[in-house]
Amino acid sequence: MILTVTLNAALDVTYRIDRLRPRGSNRVRATAERAGGKGVNVSRVLHALGHPSVVTGLVGGPTGQAIRAELAAAGLTDRMLPIAGESRRTVAVVEENVGDTTILLEQGPVVGPEEWARFLDHLDELLPEAAAVVLSGSLPRGVPDDAYACLLGLARARGVPAVLDADGTALRAGLSAGPALIKPNADELAAATGLTDPVAAARALHAAGAGAVVASLGADGLIAVTPQGSWRARSPERLVGNPTGAGDAAVAALTLGLVTGAPWPDRLAEAVALSAAAVAAPLAGDFDPDVHRALRPRVDVQPFAPFAPFAAEEFNPCP
Repeated sequence: MILTVTLNAALDVTYRIDRLRPRGSNRVRATAERAGGKGVNVSRVLHALGHPSVVTGLVGGPTGQAIRAELAAAGLTDRMLPIAGESRRTVAVVEENVGDTTILLEQGPVVGPEEWARFLDHLDELLPEAAAVVLSGSLPRGVPDDAYACLLGLARARGVPAVLDADGTALRAGLSAGPALIKPNADELAAATGLTDPVAAARALHAAGAGAVVASLGADGLIAVTPQGSWRARSPERLVGNPTGAGDAAVAALTLGLVTGAPWPDRLAEAVALSAAAVAAPLAGDFDPDVHRALRPRVDVQPFAPFAPFAAEEFNPCP
């Protein structure tokens, strides 16, 4: 099974409207609530693909209870750890007429030192059952900045390959623990490295400790820098919809490829097709299977020309 970790789990609320009118009244056409957070979304996609997955992380309060109830209703295996603080909600406002989405993110609970220590023990007990672990999303308040580095260290000690999908300080601190794969987007690449060229930024993060770097560039698809080579992967068409869970769908595909040992071009083609199919679905964590099947054989994957060795001193992961 694949274990997913969502430290800042959320109850995702989606409002669907015709068009957002700032400073005005907006009539909501449809509302949906479901358990969310990036790791939860990854597990949803894995579950839909028929691959066993276990969800863990931190939840608390009535919102945490609602998260766990929805996980059970969705058929996802829940190994969440309860905490005292109240879990957060996120609100996605989807404009049907233009295909845009506005997202509001609450901060989430404050995690105490004893709760964090209990989670470290909890995760260490789950890791022996896992073929891979996905660590993704924001860190709740109270958790140390190097939280992902600590979790990566636990995974490495258990011999479990780890995928890291984080940004900012959490990403930079995690690099030192050698994740098997990281998956930043274009903005996260630039913020982590200070480099505007995404290819140079991906190479910098690879040199700083990531086993492989796959970066999502929106409509421009994915770039990958790995020990086996570098590639670009693009969808044959651009889809309009809700992009909220597209990156999580890509992480699900890439983690499956890591577990099965699929060739990198196949992993990237699957990640592009699955993320595009997620955009076509109304809610984060879902994907349109018809879009997935139609796009998968048409994704264009091309290798990069070789680059000169990267000079590590050009990038400091801990400024």
